[in-house]
Amino acid sequence: MTYKWNYLTLTTDQKNKKNELTKEIQLDPVLIELLLKRGISSVEEAHKFLYPSLNDLHDPFLLPDMEQAIRRIEQAIGNKERILIYGDYDVDGTTAVSLVYKFLRKITNNIDYYIPDRYDEGYGISIQGIDYAVKEHGIDFIICDHHMPDEELPDAVAVVDAKRTDSTYPYNELSGCGVGFKLVHAFSIRNGLAFSDIEPLLDLVAVSIAADIVPITGENRVMMHFGLKRLNANPSFGLRGIIEICGLSKKPITVNDIAFKIGPRINASGRMMNGKEAVDLMLAGDMSQAREKAVNIDKYNEDRRELDKRITDEAVDFVDNRFNIAEHKSIVLYNETWHKGIIGIVASRLTEKYYRPAIVLTKSGGMISGSARSVNNFDVYKAIEACKDILENFGGHTYAAGLTLKEENLPEFRRRFDEISFEGIESKMMQPQITVDAEISLNAITSKFVQGLSLFNPFGPENENPVFVTRGVLDAGGSKLVGRGFHHIKLELVDKTVSEPVQAIAFSADVHFKKIKEKQPVDVCYTIEENRHGGSTYTQLLIRDIKGEV
Repeated sequence: MTYKWNYLTLTTDQKNKKNELTKEIQLDPVLIELLLKRGISSVEEAHKFLYPSLNDLHDPFLLPDMEQAIRRIEQAIGNKERILIYGDYDVDGTTAVSLVYKFLRKITNNIDYYIPDRYDEGYGISIQGIDYAVKEHGIDFIICDHHMPDEELPDAVAVVDAKRTDSTYPYNELSGCGVGFKLVHAFSIRNGLAFSDIEPLLDLVAVSIAADIVPITGENRVMMHFGLKRLNANPSFGLRGIIEICGLSKKPITVNDIAFKIGPRINASGRMMNGKEAVDLMLAGDMSQAREKAVNIDKYNEDRRELDKRITDEAVDFVDNRFNIAEHKSIVLYNETWHKGIIGIVASRLTEKYYRPAIVLTKSGGMISGSARSVNNFDVYKAIEACKDILENFGGHTYAAGLTLKEENLPEFRRRFDEISFEGIESKMMQPQITVDAEISLNAITSKFVQGLSLFNPFGPENENPVFVTRGVLDAGGSKLVGRGFHHIKLELVDKTVSEPVQAIAFSADVHFKKIKEKQPVDVCYTIEENRHGGSTYTQLLIRDIKGEV
């Protein structure tokens, strides 16, 4: 795959700001540039970014309807009314339910939780869920959400959502679990509880932020910072059970560990069986219970992997052999036998492989249901919204969405979506891109530089791990092919600025190995990682791309 390298540059105003920040902040000038390229242009902003503080969390009562929500919860507790915590079956939904339930069950016993079935009920409030809740009519709803609401809000006691058009809340990128945390924070403030009573819940918020791929900026960055601390030092029993089964007990847990190991296991429960089992795990009262439930969750994840591989292989075979990819700027596939819990993952795989928006559909409950994933700068949610007159339901974000439609409307939906994609996607958008933060020489990668770079953690959407380019690097003599099939290169690199080789790893890069072993110079694009092996820690470059004649 050929990547285009896009270099970030400073504006004239940012160059002027650089001198000011360099005088005030003791960081390498390259790292000062990274701050500016992230839109951080004052000493105060830089300090908040580099040194997150719980004091930077916003007043939860600034969220719309928070006052009404807390008043109604207090009334319910005072009147000994039943409270049902209802949430979706994905990671964000199950962590949100777990968080609010864990908090409220310390205050009232009249509480239960409900996770809808992915196949029978789908996302959101369902008839089955209401039937479960009804003991007598007159249920009041408090809705906590982080999606863009419709113009007409639901008839509820409160709709707590920073994305409401009338919201003045300073930050609107919270995860669903993050909104749940703001709810319990508001309750704590109103009832004189210490913040230390709710701080342990930040481990769940960190998991939701990483798994739901919301920006790691603003409040999310603060909650992720302290949530990761909790995950590494003293996680809840349930999360510790997952951490153990992932093999993460003896290493620092990162955002990537949540996104690729912890999150998928929690998600697997809702994909393969029922998300309630994930909540049961996260509410485990001791380690024996947690380990038992984590084993079940891990088994679901193994089953999910097998299905994932089979369905992805079938989808790729169809695109390669029965779909003229050159004539289309999007992919819409339908197979009524595909597992509904897997199609979102398959859509992601197709987008990664063909670099086009992909929608994967299957049959569910007499309808066609599917998941969509997109490429940079193409809003797949808006593209689907443009077809809403032939859809039964849809929702999601810019780069990921879901939809349901009648089978007879599939041909028309395919035609329209392909037309919208053809008009909205330029050829350059179908070429994978790497955004380069800075060009440096290898001698710039000192221990002090790496220590300063660590302050940019935690990395994630809108605060990605910085990508660097070094030109004209050479094999120091120790580079070799490694891994199953010998497709990866373990590199020892030098350039004209260093005498000691720098360690690096390049995955699926064996096509470049011959040139590298012949000591021909290449340009490398990489992130800088702290690698832990055998009790020691060393700096390693994770190579994203290599440029040079093959």
